[in-house]
Amino acid sequence: MEASMLSSAVPSMNMHGKGTENSTSSVSKLKNGSVSFSAAGNMEPKIVKGEDGYVLEDVPHFTDYIPNLPTFTNPLQANSAYSIARKVCVDCDDTIAQKIVVHKDSARGTHFRRAGATQQVYFESDEVHACIVTCGGLCPGLNTVIREIVCGLYNMYGVKKVVGIDGGYKGFYSRNTVPLTPKVVNNIHKRGGTVLGTSRGGHDTKKIVDSIQDRGINQVYIIGGDGTQKGASFIFEEIRRRGLKVAVAGIPKTIDNDIPVIDKSFGFDTAVEEAQRAINAAHVEAESMENGIGLVKLMGRHSGFIAMFATLASRDVDCCLIPESPFYLEGPGGLFHFIEKRLKENGHMVIVIAEGAGQELVAEESQATGQQDASGNHVLQDIGIWMSQKIKEYFSRTDETGEKLMAVTLKYIDPTYMIRAVPSNASDNVYCTLLAQCAVHGAMAGYTGFTVAPVNGRNAYIPFYRITEKRNKVVITDRMWARLLSSTNQPSFPVVKDSSKISKEEEEGDRRVDGSASGSK
Repeated sequence: MEASMLSSAVPSMNMHGKGTENSTSSVSKLKNGSVSFSAAGNMEPKIVKGEDGYVLEDVPHFTDYIPNLPTFTNPLQANSAYSIARKVCVDCDDTIAQKIVVHKDSARGTHFRRAGATQQVYFESDEVHACIVTCGGLCPGLNTVIREIVCGLYNMYGVKKVVGIDGGYKGFYSRNTVPLTPKVVNNIHKRGGTVLGTSRGGHDTKKIVDSIQDRGINQVYIIGGDGTQKGASFIFEEIRRRGLKVAVAGIPKTIDNDIPVIDKSFGFDTAVEEAQRAINAAHVEAESMENGIGLVKLMGRHSGFIAMFATLASRDVDCCLIPESPFYLEGPGGLFHFIEKRLKENGHMVIVIAEGAGQELVAEESQATGQQDASGNHVLQDIGIWMSQKIKEYFSRTDETGEKLMAVTLKYIDPTYMIRAVPSNASDNVYCTLLAQCAVHGAMAGYTGFTVAPVNGRNAYIPFYRITEKRNKVVITDRMWARLLSSTNQPSFPVVKDSSKISKEEEEGDRRVDGSASGSK
């Protein structure tokens, strides 16, 4: 059943490595799904449906809008490095299930196309002119992804023309390109940041596509977070509208791990590991002082995954505060009451707070301007400094006799930019290699308008709209957050909540037991 459906969703091939797609394209060839274009010219979701609730959310392909394209035998099958591999290419039938925890009567659910090399490709090596661009904030692993895209194109497919776009999206039309070869990128994975430079904003779709067209570029690899992937989607739509044979492949990057659908984003493991250094330093400082408090601010504008996982890994944290879990300061059960209690019990404590936590508390006292950065993100107030001041003020209060409530020593540590700037660790280096190579395989196979990332441990091609539709957040009704509360013995800071919202969170938590970083295992 799956074979017949999926074979109808990909171009037909002949026995000699050549093949063409007729003018009706795969739009009319999908038996149980459809590919269509909206009145605005945007591609509608490419859906294939099967028995027992099987749904494949496929990604766009050249043959969806360009007829009569020739195909070529994948040179990887003759590559000496792969001669020992029992199977070099993935089957066109292969898909990855979004949800792997099911009951015997469960519907088969949503699937994504499995990433990997294919038997036929839509580019000859000599015709490929690829470019790579990095956008947004820094993240461990950016240089590794750049390196492995270059080396993958050179070593697996014999591609010789690869350039880097200097300075993010605006570099397409305001700066020169940087030639990239395996020799140039050989050691860049040992460095933090990105050798191509990056920036926020600067996205002008038509100017970018004009530059791509003028330079003769036909493969575009875009590394960045949700905003960058939205930009990549616009670039793909404009390329499709012009009928260009240009593959647009995204590699999702966010240190906050807030991209939906995927297991985790690259750089996250490194960020959690580096966060341990700051937490350990805070613990040493706090433990060395009477009534010592170590306060560590970690990344997490809207999602508290780094703070949560760093807390669980550390075991030295007494309280973890994240954007998804509201808290209050004063009164019984409040944060100050808990700090006082823990100091009396242990003589010291460590608090980890995500940068997006408690913003509503800061806004009550400050003149919130509603400013945005170049990427359109709201500029957050510095919760770390604000919280440090509030804790000091609380414990500096005096009673009727004029004595202080409790003499405390607070050390505040903000390692944010140190964490973002480090090279990726071993785990992330391997992960980045797989992402880069799968992106190359997808572009060579003629897929476009996709993001590559792991879903339940297997790399898949995911449509842009699934990556950008919402943010992944910690579900505080999930068992993972319960594990953290059990580890720290902190209060849950209960607040009155709408019952419908709780039900929605519980439903989301159940849905995430598919193996994502936020789900229970």
